[in-house]
Amino acid sequence: MSAAVLGTIVGLGVLSPARLKVLLAHHDAVDALERLRSGDLLHPMVSRGLPAGRLDALRAAARVASVDQMADALDRCGVGVHGLHDASYPAALVHDPEAPAALFVRGDLGALESRRVGIIGTRHASAAGRATASELGSVLAGEGVAVVSGLARGIDAAAHRGVRARGGPGRPIAVVGSGPDRHYPKQNAELWEWVAAEGALISEWPPGVEPDAWRFPQRNRILAALSEVVVVVESRERGGSLITARLAADRGIEVMAVPGSPRSRASLGTNQLLVDGVAPVTSAADVLMMLGLDHRREGSVPFDPRPQPDEVQRAVLAVCEGEPSNLDMIVSATGFVVMDAALAAARLEREGWLIEAGGWFEPTGSRLCP
Repeated sequence: MSAAVLGTIVGLGVLSPARLKVLLAHHDAVDALERLRSGDLLHPMVSRGLPAGRLDALRAAARVASVDQMADALDRCGVGVHGLHDASYPAALVHDPEAPAALFVRGDLGALESRRVGIIGTRHASAAGRATASELGSVLAGEGVAVVSGLARGIDAAAHRGVRARGGPGRPIAVVGSGPDRHYPKQNAELWEWVAAEGALISEWPPGVEPDAWRFPQRNRILAALSEVVVVVESRERGGSLITARLAADRGIEVMAVPGSPRSRASLGTNQLLVDGVAPVTSAADVLMMLGLDHRREGSVPFDPRPQPDEVQRAVLAVCEGEPSNLDMIVSATGFVVMDAALAAARLEREGWLIEAGGWFEPTGSRLCP
């Protein structure tokens, strides 16, 4: 039942992903829901800086939400719930600065224990682009590599169709922008069901959540973080593929791009990536070679991609590990000037070592799981 409670809290849809992580770092799911419904006080780090109207809306949503309905939906759809501090949570995401508080999964997360390549691109793909994505998916699957995509129309779907045509041993992994039971686009419904049956279909939202437009850019951080290499097959000058490529690069994940005709709008983004210095993909062998050069995210041992704090940042982090601290407390404890303390705290937050809520900083790790 705790899985259904966690799903219910995520499904309230009132808190941002970062604030949701703060809530679940200080209260287990059952305790959090009971406090929201009863009006009992939440931990100060949860309520601090949260507008009263937002907290009222959260409590109101919690009172009408049905845990039994969530449990039925999870069971009916065959969805497993994996909280950030559960042993089953993907190792590749554990230390990510933007790791979701929970994942809703159809299929087998064991697919993530393989080598993993993200293949992404525009929904408005050319025939050549779709053929390239399909070929890459097929060859990589034949080499035992799991292919990660967003299951969008165009390049994403073509890559997974290539995996399906090869028949393994590499498995499909999809990170979708809706609840795991909401096929989008509709024409990919059969492909969704195949991914769920043969690999892992992953969402940060519970069953029933519709594919609102804003959810797709948000899910791209998960797609990037689960990949060891990200290949952009075709991309226009703007769009979700370039967002994913940037998110991957920010995490130290290798980005590659397939060169395209300068006459084709579908290649403007990929060609710009090449100009910016990413490695070109002229065959699947280029991708396999890149995988061979980087084993840091391989397997089930969590890899911590965060830059290590410098001396000033370590001192600030030590203060916040003792108790949630605001800037005045950090300055008082360390003796640093305000500017140095503020810059160190901001960098620690940006790189995933601290969470900030209402001007107070604390470590990202859960207080429930020391």
